[in-house]
Amino acid sequence: MSLVQNKKAHLNYEILETFHAGIELLGLEVKSLRAGRGSLEGARVIVRGGEAFIVGMNIPAYQPSNLAGGSADYDPDHTRRLLLTKKEIAELAQAEDKKGLTAIPLSLYNKGGKIKADIAVVKGKKKYDKREDIKKRDMARDVGRTLKEEY
Repeated sequence: MSLVQNKKAHLNYEILETFHAGIELLGLEVKSLRAGRGSLEGARVIVRGGEAFIVGMNIPAYQPSNLAGGSADYDPDHTRRLLLTKKEIAELAQAEDKKGLTAIPLSLYNKGGKIKADIAVVKGKKKYDKREDIKKRDMARDVGRTLKEEY
């Protein structure tokens, strides 16, 4: 079951390779994600110092009125560390170095009581590619409707 999805990822990017990663979160972030709050719009993955991080992901506080004490300076857009193997981190770093490729989070989901992230190495689509994809999707939908009407 997906908690948060990057809905425009498939429209804006061509997905080349995907990874599954653990993510380091605070308790109030986990509660907020399980409540269905959070956004992956504009988020990306960077590799620095042999570690991978998600930048630009927004997870609001679960109960903002209770942010007293240590969590009072909570930043919903702070950088979060990804838990990947060294081999996967090396692949992401290699993709980051190539021109035209970037890594983005596709979704956050629950697996065995833990929050996991789907990460993808992507290449940006041009406007005409997006139009072509929309045209193909519409044609497939029309074919499906006509087949459904016949039976």
